[in-house]
Amino acid sequence: MKIAMIAAMSTNRVIGINNDLPWHLPDDMKFFMETTKHHCVIMGRKNYESLPLKFRPLPNRTNIVMTRQVQYEAAGCVVFATLQESLDYAKGQGEDLVFIIGGGQIYELALDIADRIYLTEIDAVIEGGEVFFPKLGPMWSEVARQHHPIDDRHQFSFDFVTFEKGLSS
Repeated sequence: MKIAMIAAMSTNRVIGINNDLPWHLPDDMKFFMETTKHHCVIMGRKNYESLPLKFRPLPNRTNIVMTRQVQYEAAGCVVFATLQESLDYAKGQGEDLVFIIGGGQIYELALDIADRIYLTEIDAVIEGGEVFFPKLGPMWSEVARQHHPIDDRHQFSFDFVTFEKGLSS
């Protein structure tokens, strides 16, 4: 089973403020929804709770929530305490590609075992960030990039970037 991480981050690596996204980028949200559809998605409890109620659980996906809270329940989701338990569950569901969708602590946990990263790089410095995407080491190689300019629906320009692990440049 392949493990992919998917995130959007600002130039200064911010991915969240006040348990929310600090931007509104509809095409990035569409990319996220289409890329993760029909797959297991693994997220931390805070990330799950940051989702608008109308999107909980994320539709057309198996939602896996990680938390250390023993009695935690999330309607329509499966809950595990560890990343390994979450991955084992996804594999047991016959999943060939699982997505780590955040937040910051979950990305840190998964970085060493992930195979691919779908990262939306937003051309903005966001002040007051509380959650950050981890820095990528030299084992990660950029394999694709698609630019999206500012337009009437997007306040910032951004790039959809794909990284894979272990490719030599």
